Amino acid sequence: MSALIEIANLRKAYGSFTVLHGIDLAIEEGEVVCIIGPSGSGKSTLIRCINHLEPFDRDSRILVDGIPVAPGRGLAAVRAEVGMVFQSFNLFPHMSVLRNVMLAPMRVRGLSADAAARRGLELLARVGIDEQADKYPGQLSGGQQQRVAIARALAMEPKALLFDEPTSALDPEMVGEVLDVMKQLAASGVTMVVVTHEMGFARQVADRVLFMDGGRIVEAGPPAQIFDAPREERTRAFLRAVLNH
Repeated sequence: MSALIEIANLRKAYGSFTVLHGIDLAIEEGEVVCIIGPSGSGKSTLIRCINHLEPFDRDSRILVDGIPVAPGRGLAAVRAEVGMVFQSFNLFPHMSVLRNVMLAPMRVRGLSADAAARRGLELLARVGIDEQADKYPGQLSGGQQQRVAIARALAMEPKALLFDEPTSALDPEMVGEVLDVMKQLAASGVTMVVVTHEMGFARQVADRVLFMDGGRIVEAGPPAQIFDAPREERTRAFLRAVLNH
């Protein structure tokens, strides 16, 4: 059985600066992969390449459910199957919470307004904020806005969800409510690729943890191996630095 997401020789450069040095990675359906590492190590660039928010070198190859990720007509099909949750929510401020969740299924999947509203309310209930459906994003806390963003991504019934530091823009007391939603998603079998600095979350929820540095995957393995018995000195040094704070 082929992996849901297959990445081969992924290279990305900005001029003479290489951000990703030939990444090879396969992510299975239902797998939760957490990507950790220092700032500037290429973590966010890697997941942004998966749905071509970042273009990558032509000799690189990414497949999502067998569909090549490349400019052109196939890209819309890939993006329909890969949900993205950003640091900064990216909600439409002039639309209600419910309308934010309804919009893509109506435009891309062709759902009727009634069907999209039903699904939207179900998903807002799933992330614990259905009572906020008629409010606007600006009336919500950061944690609530991020939960709306997760509901919006789920509304497309994607095959995989990508999270780019989903808690980094939140006040500390709001981090837990977003991580709780993500833990529930992981437990329900949603395929997730999560760039995170929340080491406790990665240890508890991930099937596999990738440590990146300098645009390369330095080490990969189950959480117990990465956190308790890392094989690479660079991994050990990073974890010493972040876990001692």
